[in-house]
Amino acid sequence: MKHRWAALGLVLALSALGTSPAIAQVGSTQGQRGPGPLGQNYPNPFNPETTIPFAVGYDGEPPACSDPDRVYRVSLRIYNLLAQVVAVPILQGGGESRGRPVENLQLKCGDYTAFWDGTSMRSSQQVASGIYMYRLEVDGRPYTRRMLVTK
Repeated sequence: MKHRWAALGLVLALSALGTSPAIAQVGSTQGQRGPGPLGQNYPNPFNPETTIPFAVGYDGEPPACSDPDRVYRVSLRIYNLLAQVVAVPILQGGGESRGRPVENLQLKCGDYTAFWDGTSMRSSQQVASGIYMYRLEVDGRPYTRRMLVTK
C-alpha cells in the first residue's frame, strides 16, 4: 500500500510539470509543438501507435537555436500511472540516430519526432487502455505530458 501512495505521488508530481492541458490534435496543428520543447503526441487518444514531436536546443522567445554545434543528451520514456517505464520510443529522422531508441542519444539543435507502436518493452504486447505519461529529458532537464491509449 505504501508503494501505491508513493507511485500516486510521483504521477501527480509528473503531471504538475506538464502544465498545458492534453488536447486532441486536429487538422493543421498535427506535428507542431506548443510552448516548450515537448509537443503533444498525435493522434491523442490513439490506438495502436502515436508520434511524439520534440525539440532540442531552442531557447528564448521566439525560440532560436543558440548554438547549432552543441550536442545535447536526450532521453524520452513512457510511464504508466504506477510510474513504471513502459517503453522508450524510436527516433524518426535525426540522421545517424534514426531508428534508435531515444535513450541517452546525442542530438544537435533541431526538431525531432519519436514513434511508439503502443507495445510494452517488457512483454512486447499492446499496452492496456488508459492514461500514460511521457517524459523528455534534455541534458537532465525534464518535460512531461500525458497521452491516452484507447482500445
